[in-house]
Amino acid sequence: MTSSPDPSKMRGALFALLAFALFSTHDVVIKFLGGSISSPQIIFFSVLFSFPLIIFMLIRDADGGSLRPVHPWWTAGRTACSAISGLATFYAFSVLPLTQVYPILFSMPLLITLMAIPILGERVGLRRGAAIVVGLAGVMVVLQPGAAEISEGHIAALIGAVGSSLNSIIMRKIGRDERTVVLQLYPLIVNLLVMAAFLPFFYVPMELVNLGATAVVAFLALTAVGCLVIAYREAPAVIVAPMQYSQIIWASLFGALFFDETLDRMTLIGTAIIMASGIYIVLREERRGGRSTRPVQRSRTRGGTATTLRVADYLGLKHRKDGRKE
Repeated sequence: MTSSPDPSKMRGALFALLAFALFSTHDVVIKFLGGSISSPQIIFFSVLFSFPLIIFMLIRDADGGSLRPVHPWWTAGRTACSAISGLATFYAFSVLPLTQVYPILFSMPLLITLMAIPILGERVGLRRGAAIVVGLAGVMVVLQPGAAEISEGHIAALIGAVGSSLNSIIMRKIGRDERTVVLQLYPLIVNLLVMAAFLPFFYVPMELVNLGATAVVAFLALTAVGCLVIAYREAPAVIVAPMQYSQIIWASLFGALFFDETLDRMTLIGTAIIMASGIYIVLREERRGGRSTRPVQRSRTRGGTATTLRVADYLGLKHRKDGRKE
């Protein structure tokens, strides 16, 4: 007798798929805008449009205390990672085919696991170590060094993946001690100020439709985060996290429809290798249970957006048994 699927887990999976579909649409709008507008300008107006809602959410933070970080250097490092990874990822989406950006961003579970060794003290055994090596080999298959030109866009995508991964690891390091308002407000303000500093060099007059599109970018990012919150409330990370790989389907569809892009064989093979490695790492973390800090499963927020909202802050995870914010 077979058991029926858990409705809660099904809802979680569906909301995760919706979230990553919205993120993919967010990336398509960035690509459209990137044809005529610089990445700093896109980010500046996207942050500006998301600023009121994020500030409203932050002022509802009931935790008392100072806005001074408990870990100022780690907080500064995370803030820098947030700004650099966002700028790099926006640029990559602007200049590269969607199907070439996503495989590089899919390497984040591998990078997070690797960075967790020195920063979190995570013990990575032979199996996860092998998965990291195989997954990074998949990245090399996508990039095809020597056989194809590695452009500035590819380098930007790699910087985006590394920066977002380090951002997630730092959050695991200091999230238990810092207030939510500190963790979100500093990157938000710095992102706005840094991009504003770039505007005199890159600004171009914007038509109303393009200005509206930057508001759409902000709306899609915030809505996608909201869907991820629901997904993680309904289903465990081992179900939700792998749904990020559905973005390659949307990338192939949107790329073909709007940008005349195709998914070449080597990119497809490399993507499959990266996805298999990432899924294996998530499953392995689940099996290790308390013996692992679960850095990948607890890195719930997708990198490469202009907003600083983190899924974990809206999951009620501050008071987990291990006492960590995620």
